[in-house]
Amino acid sequence: MASTSIHERFAAQARRTPDAVAVSAADAHLTYRQLDERANRLAHRLIQAGVAPRDPVAVLMERSADVVVAILAALKAGAFYLPLHSAYPLPRMQQIMDRAGSPVLLTDLASEARGLPRTRQVILPAGDPATAGAPATDPGVPAGPDAPAYVIHTSGSTGEPKGVEVPHRGVLGLADDSCWDGGAHRRILALAPYAFGVSTYELWVPLLRGGEIVLPPPGDLDVRTVRRLITAHGITALHVTAGLFRLFADEAPDSFAPVHEVLTGGDVISPTAVRRVLDACPGLVVRAMYGATEVSSFAASATLTAPYEPTAVIPVGHPLDTVDARLLDEELRPVADGGIGELYIAGDRLALGYHRRPDLTAERFVEDPGAPGSRMYRTGDLMRRGSRGLEFAGRVGDQVKIRGFRVEPAEVEHVLAGQPGVAHAAVVAQEQEGGDRRLVAYLVPKTTGLDEAALRSAVAAVLPDYMVPAAFVELAELPLTANGKLDRAALPAPSPQTAVGSAPAAGARQDALCALFSRVLGVPGVGVDDDFFTLGGESLQAVRLASRIEAELGYEISVGDVLNHPTVAELDRRMEQLAQADGLTEAAR
Repeated sequence: MASTSIHERFAAQARRTPDAVAVSAADAHLTYRQLDERANRLAHRLIQAGVAPRDPVAVLMERSADVVVAILAALKAGAFYLPLHSAYPLPRMQQIMDRAGSPVLLTDLASEARGLPRTRQVILPAGDPATAGAPATDPGVPAGPDAPAYVIHTSGSTGEPKGVEVPHRGVLGLADDSCWDGGAHRRILALAPYAFGVSTYELWVPLLRGGEIVLPPPGDLDVRTVRRLITAHGITALHVTAGLFRLFADEAPDSFAPVHEVLTGGDVISPTAVRRVLDACPGLVVRAMYGATEVSSFAASATLTAPYEPTAVIPVGHPLDTVDARLLDEELRPVADGGIGELYIAGDRLALGYHRRPDLTAERFVEDPGAPGSRMYRTGDLMRRGSRGLEFAGRVGDQVKIRGFRVEPAEVEHVLAGQPGVAHAAVVAQEQEGGDRRLVAYLVPKTTGLDEAALRSAVAAVLPDYMVPAAFVELAELPLTANGKLDRAALPAPSPQTAVGSAPAAGARQDALCALFSRVLGVPGVGVDDDFFTLGGESLQAVRLASRIEAELGYEISVGDVLNHPTVAELDRRMEQLAQADGLTEAAR
């Protein structure tokens, strides 16, 4: 009988290949047998703690083999996993935990030291005697195909995140898709945070097919680290966001040469970046992926190979095996060939809905007019069918992608409107050179003279960094259309970022750093005390800056060094410390 749950399918794989490596990480290498037994012990511990079938189990851990153990253990206990992203501010984690009913939280010492959300019980499996002493046998808790497997949270328009509840059936459908056949995905480098939808591919495609997950060390990743992991572990496939793919194309396009397939998506993919990578790696397959957490991660793909000539836009491509993709008009009727319609997705890959939000579920998961009792997911994406499959043609509504993450501007507006001194707020996505988007906040103050730094800090305290506006514009009033809606076309462009005119560089290294800050951030005249974040810097630009410093100045600094030392003066001191630690002197350089 075919397995109907993720953990039953995994257990069957562990019986077939018990001694094959399942997970490789900096802290451990686990075979399928070892992973199975460790997850069994933790599952028994969860059951002893009162976890019942269909209960949530929250997971907040550093990137490690323990994360995979915790996620699998939650499923083996009959529960579903509720991943928390370590980059979320604590108030956002608390919102998620409160809405889930204060579930058991699995965590580690590093996460505990940073602060945990309040909940009824916290377990640290690594040092827990009850876990170590639990049986290594499978607890044998069944789960049907429609039981929830996980709840992953995305931005919500109501001012709080919404949890997408994905069933076992959807994950199994993704793992069984024929696009993974052929061995290209047997060893996957898992770069995505486990609290985001792409992790469904990174976790379950290898584990349910006898492959291997390779986990990077904890912390922010840089080009050098990814290149090293690809080579050292013989990586055959990985997924990178469209923004990170473009960065690799600019900084080190040959990084993917040993790899069979690179998946990318989550935002507009640069055709020029694809050509640069394929020119440097002619044997590589670049697979453009389209999907959403509501359809168990990926739903369509397009394969791109050398020789590649850039086109105006890269297609969404063709639906995956069990995805029923339909282009419908406003009356839910199919559009004519070549016409533009909204993409609706039906089939076995649909999520159950939004966890404990029947109102939101009813808005996005609508009844199939041709099959009463069946549902379709309304994506909000406008598309047409062309010779290369589906082609993107725009969006319905306001939801946008920022650095590969889904963002509801209304959620950011809700936070800003609650700040002292703000009368009205509007947040829009602005496209930059190269296709990247950034959020711009337009604010009407109660009295003139809003404190931008204070507003930025207030948003960062409750929302992830990718939801913090890159620019703030103060207006006397928001422009409105004739029917009283926000007139986005009338919003003025924000003024270019400028340095504040801090102290000049002292020495050649500081001078070179000022020039690199200016080039990466697009801000002229950066001084040694100008702050990376105040100038509009974000994580991908930090990756680019670290790569440029290594390439042009010869210092192997990490992305964390950039983020923790955000001015030229601070970063210069950090580089001096590194040089001294390595026994280097400026004269030797």
